[in-house]
Amino acid sequence: MKHIIILCTTNSFDSAETLAHYLVKEKLAACVNIIPKIYSIYSWQNKIEKDEEFLMVIKTKQELFNQIKDKIILLHPYDVPEIIAVDITKGAEDYLNWISKNTKTLH
Repeated sequence: MKHIIILCTTNSFDSAETLAHYLVKEKLAACVNIIPKIYSIYSWQNKIEKDEEFLMVIKTKQELFNQIKDKIILLHPYDVPEIIAVDITKGAEDYLNWISKNTKTLH
């Protein structure tokens, strides 16, 4: 079973908490860390923007990526939310098993 980390930023703690709670409750993610007060500098509509954001670090299984992506797009306040998946190539076996046990399985 392959595991991934999904990175997603949002504009408020409430937005991050709502998304995180939904993903964990629905067993799409085993855990979501919310890292507050990151500063993002980015290009948007031909302008350089700077904002304070909240970073979600979502731990899950690769097979759940599309469901998570669809829910983030549906619930997210941004027009184009950051949704980036990174493969977990190595990890503590007990922790990876915990992720598997606490997320649903697609059939």
